[in-house]
Amino acid sequence: MNVVIENIKKRRSIRKYLAEQINETELNEIIEAGIYAPSAHNEQPWHFTVIQNKELIDFISVKTKEAMANSEVEWIAKMGKNEKLHIFYDAPTVIIVSGRDEGFSPIVDCSAATENMMLAAESLNIGSCWNGLIKYFFQQEDQISKLNIPEGYTPFYAVTFGYKQVTPTRVLERKKNVVSYIK
Repeated sequence: MNVVIENIKKRRSIRKYLAEQINETELNEIIEAGIYAPSAHNEQPWHFTVIQNKELIDFISVKTKEAMANSEVEWIAKMGKNEKLHIFYDAPTVIIVSGRDEGFSPIVDCSAATENMMLAAESLNIGSCWNGLIKYFFQQEDQISKLNIPEGYTPFYAVTFGYKQVTPTRVLERKKNVVSYIK
């Protein structure tokens, strides 16, 4: 099988990481893969905030869970109240992906960059997990300034990165009948 396709098929969301920080060379390769993502009109509207400060990562997790606990969505509120849950799964590196406010399709372009980074990480045997729950932190304007996101950019996602504590082998069943052909 083609190595790229194999890498895509074996990537899983990792939620158990070793405490060891990923090395700078590998981190730079992951970020570079994000920078090389396709973007509408080659706008490249992304900005990556790399957080490797454990205290800040833990703080963001706590503040996110506090906001989640007040959610009207039952399962989100339950997760927010779970004392054992760390929304970043104790990953040593978290990258916040932000997009320029002006542009043709920054959220789509930033999603492509995010996927590129996750696939690059997998090729280096580094685990990753795309995190959307961070939106509860992003809604706290008094807290978001701690991220030093450049003016004119909106944070969309967080992605965790770290050396895998476990390597899942189970493949979740994929939906069938999701393709239509017009010839």
